[in-house]
Amino acid sequence: MPLVAGVDSSTQSCKLVVRDAATGALVREAKASHPDGSEVHPDHWWAALNEVIDAVGGLDDVAALSVGGQQHGMVVLDADGEVIRPALLWNDTRSAGAARDLIRELGDGDEAAGAKAWADAVGSVLVASLTITKLRWLADHEPENAARIAAICLPHDWLTWKLSGATSLDTLVTDRSDASGTGYFDSVANSYRRDLLALALHRSEGEVAGIVLPRVVGPHEEAGRGGVFTAPSGGQRDLSHLVLGPGCGDNAGAALGLGLRPGATSVSLGTSGVVAAVSATPTHDASGLVTGFADATGAFLPLACTLNAARILDAAKQVLGVSYDEFDRLALSAEPGAAGLVHVPYLEGERTPNLPEATGMLTGMTLTSLTPANYARAAVEGLLCLMGAGMDAVRGQGVEVDAVTLVGGGVKWACARELAPAVLGVPVDVPEPGEYVANGAAKQAAWVLAGGEEPPTWELGPVEHLTAAPQPEVRAAYDAAAAIVAESQRGD
Repeated sequence: MPLVAGVDSSTQSCKLVVRDAATGALVREAKASHPDGSEVHPDHWWAALNEVIDAVGGLDDVAALSVGGQQHGMVVLDADGEVIRPALLWNDTRSAGAARDLIRELGDGDEAAGAKAWADAVGSVLVASLTITKLRWLADHEPENAARIAAICLPHDWLTWKLSGATSLDTLVTDRSDASGTGYFDSVANSYRRDLLALALHRSEGEVAGIVLPRVVGPHEEAGRGGVFTAPSGGQRDLSHLVLGPGCGDNAGAALGLGLRPGATSVSLGTSGVVAAVSATPTHDASGLVTGFADATGAFLPLACTLNAARILDAAKQVLGVSYDEFDRLALSAEPGAAGLVHVPYLEGERTPNLPEATGMLTGMTLTSLTPANYARAAVEGLLCLMGAGMDAVRGQGVEVDAVTLVGGGVKWACARELAPAVLGVPVDVPEPGEYVANGAAKQAAWVLAGGEEPPTWELGPVEHLTAAPQPEVRAAYDAAAAIVAESQRGD
């Protein structure tokens, strides 16, 4: 059977997996680092991608490849196809003011009306991460660069274009999942909103009509072929045998890699936390808690994201000065509810709920409750309650969440895995750790080769199935404490 490749070009690194198209069995893999920062020239991604291609021994035996990538990153190209300025990534917050301005402008000065208008138009209320806010920032702060824009694309679009060896901007392609995170694409109508793009750039619709936006291809439609080009390290690379898939945004890629279908939900405990539910119907949350993205199969991916996740446990472990194993032992030795100790873990502000200036809080401290074991337990319960609040936000959009798949770096903590079903109140599946974004991209490449209405079915490998009696009292105590933090922010 043929081999396929999947790429995960994330904020931190580029990962490439080569898998058997029929079974999904891993054949080889490699990883290369990206520079730190929230502003990165795309050439670094291109160099890292070529580095991992070399590290796996090339792609001569690979039939198809798809690229999964970090969402929202603003890549602007001039008429010659050259990058105008370093890309502003999803985690670059300089456009927060631009997001507020655009919300008010679409609502004719009324912020609530503007939030609803954006949610109705593109499925999401604008925040600094979305591409359209970065375009407004560019128009306001670097108008000379904004005036040079001939094409706008996203990280995975640009890498697919580079792999094709093309120089014509008209050959740029993308997919629904990544387009849905730009802020100027309607994933229900499957069409760009050039009126919103014009608003962001302070131009008329006629003035932005000539800007090239990537063609949105179907979930398993061939996006093009590989090309012949000079690699960054020198020497010619010939990928003309390679079928290129449409690619996808990282969250959609992970859902595809996990095999999630409508009705299934994942909870990712990474640097940030993500609750992503595959849904057959779109969502339009005017509160902004849930973003209405598309998935990589033709469905939708309502998503709630927290700023705090696994680092909550890292911070607590550092305070206690213990090892990972000792922290697990302490947390699991305490009783549910940590004897009344409650940790609200807004350690870097918070996105869900939207309290960017908030700080964390530890409450319920007594001579009895303030012990290392209870503190460790309260940190784990705080993390899981925060993710539970994200699940509730998704449920609030009419999406059923009755079980979750738990992934991300945070699953290395035994305490997080073991306490999850009780605190979240639903059964929890924990698959083996893996490169699920790259795996999803590889599965998409296999789907392009095979055709058909459904992606191939690949075994995940061993999955730990966890159940426990729900502990609503833990969540109730957390919600009461979190309400105090929210009220203090309203008071400010």
